[in-house]
Amino acid sequence: MTPRMTLSAAVLDAPDARELAAFYQRLLGWEIDSDEPGWVTMHPPGGGTGLSFQTEKAYVRPVWPAGRGEQQMMFHLDIEVDDLATAGAHAVEAGATLADHQPQDDVRVYLDPAGHPFCLWIRTA
Repeated sequence: MTPRMTLSAAVLDAPDARELAAFYQRLLGWEIDSDEPGWVTMHPPGGGTGLSFQTEKAYVRPVWPAGRGEQQMMFHLDIEVDDLATAGAHAVEAGATLADHQPQDDVRVYLDPAGHPFCLWIRTA
């Protein structure tokens, strides 16, 4: 029998947890639940899986797409949106950077301030 397990949050390491949490707060509009030294959590309104941010002194910024011997991304967020152009402009205004490599027409890859890739995407048919 599988024990009950609930995914409460995905954790992103960063050189500064508060700085990265502030970016995602601007991007998603979520409120911060807790803010401790080196650790910040937030959840979507109405509940659900949240995001946590942890300060990592030895943080190495990922490269996307990574080349041989470069720090690869280990994780990325997929964020469904209604309009790629509008959501992309909002992401840039919040502090994201559009990635140079874009693998699909209905997905836009951005980098958060710590270099984590995240995808904005629209549902097609």
